[in-house]
Amino acid sequence: MSWYHPALFALDAERAHALTLRMLSLWGGAGTPLARDGASYPRLATSVAGVTFANPVGLAAGVDKNGEAISGFFGLGFGSVEIGTLTPRPQAGNAKPRLFRLPEDRAVVNRYGFNNHGFNAGLANARSAKRRGTLGINVGANKDSEDRIADYSKGVAAAAPLADYVTINISSPNTPGLRDLQSGQALRDLLAASVAAKGTTPLFLKVAPDLDPAGVDDIARAVIEAKVDALIVGNTTITRPGLRSSNGAETGGLSGAPLAPLARARLADFRTATGGAVPLVAVGGIGSAEEAYARIRAGASLVQVYTALVYEGPGLAARMLAGLDALLARDGFANVADAVGA
Repeated sequence: MSWYHPALFALDAERAHALTLRMLSLWGGAGTPLARDGASYPRLATSVAGVTFANPVGLAAGVDKNGEAISGFFGLGFGSVEIGTLTPRPQAGNAKPRLFRLPEDRAVVNRYGFNNHGFNAGLANARSAKRRGTLGINVGANKDSEDRIADYSKGVAAAAPLADYVTINISSPNTPGLRDLQSGQALRDLLAASVAAKGTTPLFLKVAPDLDPAGVDDIARAVIEAKVDALIVGNTTITRPGLRSSNGAETGGLSGAPLAPLARARLADFRTATGGAVPLVAVGGIGSAEEAYARIRAGASLVQVYTALVYEGPGLAARMLAGLDALLARDGFANVADAVGA
């Protein structure tokens, strides 16, 4: 465990999360990077959907929902930071407690329910942040919305002028009925509306790991037909694979190390289903350079982390960058793109 764990782990998980964001917002506001930036590793620079990434290691959505510590997270070495999920109107999310550590499993269960301050607040933070890398903005629908597709369309249109890419998140298990948008005509209507709203900004789609083969194939066809720019695979899981912690019984989405096998399998499924025609972003159980490299070799153009930060600490991104650079050099790859799917 890192130096700060005993103090933070003594706090309620959600309070510790808020304190971490506050600390990073202060460091970021001072403008002092906490780690070597991506320019220190030219081999790690890459381009996905026409967007330049200083390195392929990104911060997943959900860590900094309201964009309060964008500069601070870039200062940790991340090549990209994805804020959100932001909804049109502020919403409190589900009742507390709603975030649970599973230390024996190096995992977390959350049932936040898209708690956020709304588009206006999140986009204002994005507008004023010191950027040191690529900014993604993740948008969703309000829980009580009468027209969720309209919510996504509004979010994409609002975020596109500020973002390097926009993600539509239809994969959270904590908003009832949200995952129904992952299939059939509902998915196609959503993609059509979102593509129409994005202008020239690349559009990414974030899907769940809890998909069967038919669901994977349906999403792959829809994404290719709609010309979505990339797929983020995936989100938290509602399954509970062999957990030791008592908190594993909590309702919500599981993330962290136990998610890795499922996330790897789903990445492989989407690589096959899309035939490599759509860039893939791997998320779920990634906490080391070795795991990130394995996902890249399996077909991911980018990787994102979240829960590993809880257990590996703020130096995680910097260690992953150094390790990835060494692994690419060891295997004779001139850059990240050459290793994708190799």
